[in-house]
Amino acid sequence: MKEHDLEGISIVRKSHRQAGIPVLGLAALGIVFGDIGTSPLYTFKTVLALTGGKPDAMAILGSVSLILWTLIIITTVKYVNFAMRVDNDGEGGILALMSLLGVKKQNRPVIVAAGLFGAALIYGDGAITPAISVLSALEGVEHVTPGLTPWVLYGAVAILVALFALQPLGTTRIGKSFGPVMLIWFGVMAAMGVYGILQYPGVLAAINPYRGLEYLASTGLAGFLVLGGVFLCVTGAEALYADMGHFGPVPIRLAWNFVVFPSLVLNYIGQAAIVLNGSPTDGSIFYSLCPPALLTPLIVLATVATIIASQSIITGAFSMTRQAIQFGWMPRFNVRQTSAEGFGQIYVGAVNWLLMIATVTLTIGFGKSDNLAAAYGIAVSMTMLMTSVLLFIAMREIWQWSLVTAGAVAGLFLIVDSAFFAANMTKFFQGGYVPLAMALAVYAIMWIWHRGTTALHNSVQKTLIPTDRFLAELQSGTVARVPGTAVFLTLSAKGVPPVMLWHVQLNRALQERVLVLRWSILSVPRVAEADRFTVMQEVPNFWLVEARYGFMEIPDVPKLLASCMAADRAIDLTDVTYYVGRTSIVPREDGRGLPSWQREPFAAMSRNSARMSDYLKVPNDRLVEIGRQIPV
Repeated sequence: MKEHDLEGISIVRKSHRQAGIPVLGLAALGIVFGDIGTSPLYTFKTVLALTGGKPDAMAILGSVSLILWTLIIITTVKYVNFAMRVDNDGEGGILALMSLLGVKKQNRPVIVAAGLFGAALIYGDGAITPAISVLSALEGVEHVTPGLTPWVLYGAVAILVALFALQPLGTTRIGKSFGPVMLIWFGVMAAMGVYGILQYPGVLAAINPYRGLEYLASTGLAGFLVLGGVFLCVTGAEALYADMGHFGPVPIRLAWNFVVFPSLVLNYIGQAAIVLNGSPTDGSIFYSLCPPALLTPLIVLATVATIIASQSIITGAFSMTRQAIQFGWMPRFNVRQTSAEGFGQIYVGAVNWLLMIATVTLTIGFGKSDNLAAAYGIAVSMTMLMTSVLLFIAMREIWQWSLVTAGAVAGLFLIVDSAFFAANMTKFFQGGYVPLAMALAVYAIMWIWHRGTTALHNSVQKTLIPTDRFLAELQSGTVARVPGTAVFLTLSAKGVPPVMLWHVQLNRALQERVLVLRWSILSVPRVAEADRFTVMQEVPNFWLVEARYGFMEIPDVPKLLASCMAADRAIDLTDVTYYVGRTSIVPREDGRGLPSWQREPFAAMSRNSARMSDYLKVPNDRLVEIGRQIPV
């Protein structure tokens, strides 16, 4: 069965009925909204710095108006009300959308490439988010004890290192407190905003979008460059869509509309109000909203909130990596489940430590949140631009909208996203090249891995022999049969599994009972257990099992075989030997294979990727790995 052939397969959506909508909405506050929820720490300060040294009333009102309407157009309209209605059987995010439009509907390499590069870009900005968030929170000590300012960087590095070091332990216990803590955070932000607005009620004029448009029109290029700072207010919007499969759209919408969005709006307007009232802009405007007596508790709360936001970014990187592995676009990393309570509770060691190195390096290299803000936004704005293109295709093909209607709606998103992307590109030489370079490195890994696996598959296919011919040889008695049961694992969609041929050629014998297990990853999140597998008996004592998994599932071969043989006791599962092939990559003798600059990195990744047996949860004490050199 091909990956995109889903006919007859029923799909399982993750049920959210076990927990109430308010409970899920509270949990979403701690997982989904950490990034966008901590952006007031640095966004307005960055925007005003781009308007000039001493912004006037027009610049202040125009800036906050642009922030408010960016939150409305990009987050509320685009993601909450449009993107979250396009789901891949309950799952969201650019990879799920890519799978739906570029694989599930029909094979479209361009859409697949766009989706993959969009995912790679998220890794790029994902390394910056923890650094800028934690630094912004700790910089509040400048308002309490200016003498501690030189220690902010050391404190941020210590917190980030500790956060990454704790990942192998999982976050099940402390994760339950994320939602309540973020609820307190949003409540405090809203109260601070109201406090600021009461000092200068005239700031409410910024709700009128004309204020933002007037500022852009009257300042020309300078106003356009401000958009690069304004965009920081929505850098976590993509998480709303990506985490839809964990909580469902309804809890996320409720949390956004009734908690997160009002709190952000009030806080941004409150910051603008105190600046209009004469508050200085050279320090943290966010902390200037707080009465001095409450400043220390606020710094502690802000630090905890940014740690939660960073945890959400790390968890998202783990989930995205697993999806990419399932799709065959990344080498197999060891993915470890850290909790039985939630499927999303996983740990990917290689990603964790690489992300830690990148984040700590950026923290030390840039030193201050102001410097990091200059590098922030390019990757996410490009991802949002790609999402808008995919949404246009979804409007036409899934919702069956007319070209005019789809073009009008998606066109608005594209204009806004393009403006933000162009404004952010002006930051390229100020550090914006960093997330782009990281994204290109991740995309190169995915592209080379896919090229290599495709070449490897084609090379192996040429050596396959038809199943019926092999079965005829078995029936003729030319192959010696020995007691026991052999299970051969293969991704090959047809023909005799290469590992079985190698076994017969090397040992000149085969077990009395043979089971060939073919497994495939479909472009859907989950497959119903009733449709998990099919069993066919080709000849006596020779079975073919075809197993199917969604891209959010982890295969478990022993569990699968137990289900397969529950009704047929012909195979004793306590007397099974599993056979898995392990290949070594070598160049083709005719020189027509992959160029060395692709083959050598692919071979290195293949050697260092996690073992297939570990990925499939095959018990090591019953495993035989057979190696062979494959020219590509």
